[in-house]
Amino acid sequence: MSANVDDLFYGQLTAAVTPENEVELEEAYVQTLGLAPGVTLRAGRFYSGIGYLNSQHPHSWDFADTALPYRAMLAGQYGDDGVRLSWVAPTELFVEFGGEWLRGANFPAGGDGNDGQGVATAFVHLGGDVGPSHAWRVGVSYLQADVAERLSGDIDGDAPDAFRGDSQLAIADVVWKWAPQGNPKQTNFKFQAEYLWRAEDGEFTADVNSVAGVPVTDAYTARQSGWYAQAVYQFVPRWRIGARYDQVDTRELAAGANAALFNTGGWTPRRASAMVDWSHSEFSRVRVQWTHDRSQPDSGSEVRVQYIMSLGAHGAHAF
Repeated sequence: MSANVDDLFYGQLTAAVTPENEVELEEAYVQTLGLAPGVTLRAGRFYSGIGYLNSQHPHSWDFADTALPYRAMLAGQYGDDGVRLSWVAPTELFVEFGGEWLRGANFPAGGDGNDGQGVATAFVHLGGDVGPSHAWRVGVSYLQADVAERLSGDIDGDAPDAFRGDSQLAIADVVWKWAPQGNPKQTNFKFQAEYLWRAEDGEFTADVNSVAGVPVTDAYTARQSGWYAQAVYQFVPRWRIGARYDQVDTRELAAGANAALFNTGGWTPRRASAMVDWSHSEFSRVRVQWTHDRSQPDSGSEVRVQYIMSLGAHGAHAF
């Protein structure tokens, strides 16, 4: 649900029904209109503006699932309670600066650390046109999380393990679109790619690794990276094909007495996906996606069939 509150404010609420038959609040925020030239203030619960894919709702994704780096470093997608201030410069080239101050309740923060002020972000986006048929956007983003108590789940009924410390994430993204004379109705093409790099420093407490019943706590340092690249081509009206490759890598990992718990065996999680979808209208889409999944040593291939529908009025998606 979304509407202008009045001439100064706009509001939006998005809720989802989970597989557990529970209603989950995805976004609920108020945003200013005409606060100052190019300036927008948003407050409430919303998806962070970092990266390119993070702020998009799943129904607008070009694939049935998110990319591996987002799964590993943002638990799929980072949304939180807080405020965002952004400014679009009055220039011919699209230039946007933004920053957020967030509660830090979700991964990678994993807890309301620092008295509810656990995450800060900053991002810059640039974009423009190349002739009448091409458009582009590039961006860099940064997320800083003060991790108070990030739990990693229980193993065989044991208490959850926990990480405390500092988590930093940097993202670089690029998007290129093509449509003849800027009209995507007949045919169009989109390429997008993102590179994510994370550094974490702190201490890790492992309940499954205990001495005389006392969980072992030791220093923890990790450096990880990941990237994906995908291309989607609408070759005739209503029909699109797409391909995506994504992977994550461990660059450095030191966990002291808990090191054995993080042994990756030299494995590099990766996937390759292909999809074809058909849209009867802008409100209805059927998709078939094949994925060769090597995110774990015992994983294999899978096929997904997805139907996406939109009921009622629906605002235009972002670039």
